[in-house]
Amino acid sequence: MNSAALPRDTTTLQAMVVAQQAEIEHLKLIIAKLRRMQFGQSAEKIDKMVGQLELALEELETGKAERAETTEIAPVEEAPGKPVRKPLPDHLPRDTVVYPPEASCCPDCGGHLKPLGEDVSEVLDYVPASFRVIRHVRPKLACGRCDTIVQAPAASRPIARGRAGSGLLAHVLVAKYCDHLPLYRQSGIYAREGVDLERSTLADWVGQCSALLRPLVERLRQHVLTGEKLHADDTPVPVLAPGEGKTKTGRLWTYVRDDRPAGNETPPAVWFAYSPNRKGEHPQTHLKSFKGILQADAFAGFNALYAKGDIQEAACWAHARRKFFEIHQAQGSPIAAEALKRIAALYAIESEVRGQPPDLRRKGREPAKPLLDEFHAWLLDTRRQLSKKSGLAEAIGYALNHWQALIRYASDGRIEIDNNTAERALRTVALGRKNFLFAGSDAGGDRAAAIYSLIGSAKLNGLDPEAYLRFVIARIADYRINELDDLLPWRVAEQIAKTELAVAA
Repeated sequence: MNSAALPRDTTTLQAMVVAQQAEIEHLKLIIAKLRRMQFGQSAEKIDKMVGQLELALEELETGKAERAETTEIAPVEEAPGKPVRKPLPDHLPRDTVVYPPEASCCPDCGGHLKPLGEDVSEVLDYVPASFRVIRHVRPKLACGRCDTIVQAPAASRPIARGRAGSGLLAHVLVAKYCDHLPLYRQSGIYAREGVDLERSTLADWVGQCSALLRPLVERLRQHVLTGEKLHADDTPVPVLAPGEGKTKTGRLWTYVRDDRPAGNETPPAVWFAYSPNRKGEHPQTHLKSFKGILQADAFAGFNALYAKGDIQEAACWAHARRKFFEIHQAQGSPIAAEALKRIAALYAIESEVRGQPPDLRRKGREPAKPLLDEFHAWLLDTRRQLSKKSGLAEAIGYALNHWQALIRYASDGRIEIDNNTAERALRTVALGRKNFLFAGSDAGGDRAAAIYSLIGSAKLNGLDPEAYLRFVIARIADYRINELDDLLPWRVAEQIAKTELAVAA
């Protein structure tokens, strides 16, 4: 649920918070009971149940923190089990950052300043592969003539009054969304390093970071959709159905702007969007402002976009090839082998023009046109010899039904031969499905889409996602909305490289 969907009146909001807190406490009780039963023949089944409930609890606590960042709700009485903030561990190394006052003399009377003491605050940060405590020291100077006290202003923090540094916050986000480690597992890992971070604390951080980063994700979305060509794809995501203890199937959609194979130096980027189902209304909403070429699979939900005339369809030869490949792998079919051979000839031509500008690519693809004409005739002739119910007939039918969209690339140098750009963007999500059971809710799907957008765009621009998020989280609170373009991955790549070199030194 985003902040725009929340009710406006304070009483209803308060009731929602109280109800959510009750649900959190109820889940904690169930988990505690299951953990006491975690022995015997049903241990594996109980492990799975505990994992599902831990993720559901994680989702509730993260959503609560995110909404707290975007709405003004009077605080409710904290549950008795809420973790008490503990001192940062003494055994961790400490780095000290001193903020001397800018004034060299009293700003009121010009008198000489003398030391009066200092304010010290500590945040827990994470330098790759290690925890450390950063001590922020702000010396106080007092004027010898008058009572004026001079001190540097406190440095802003990613999370107001929070004790997590940008490095630690970036590490938690990347571990959850890139390495697919749920927060309760991260909590256990950190405990082995002598750092006690409750899952609920980590969930607060993820929720607040998500709210902090949303405006930057919006700038990313706008950059992606202003391109003249997009790659699009989607993938299923198991999502916990509220109150049922079961999962439903949501979708993550990816839209990629990357024209580097066509010799275009415009920075690449990817924007992810979540939907609770695969209805065509979702991509139609996502792309309502887009005009240009859409390279995608043959999903019928895109048809309404093509019908308007503002978007031109480009299909994917890798998708068409896959159908023949699977038949050849299973049956050793000579017909499938012939289709694969013909498609390979098209890709051989493509390898010669990759990276060239559109006009040269169009010219370089001219030898593909007679091959495509011959292939089309062969497909028609071969289909007449096959049973309509055979797998080969289905594979050939797919190619013929989408033939115009499949061959469009040969006449337009901006278009790729396939949609592998979008499929690569979804690999992170596919890997995640192997490591976690589900997204905790539709709101959790939205949150994952936002962080995936930042992680994926960092990768497309050659940046380490953790280094990028660390850089952005350390600075974004001090940026105005109209300045956020300066934090997009391609704008900060050089600064990040210098920062990482300085840290390594």
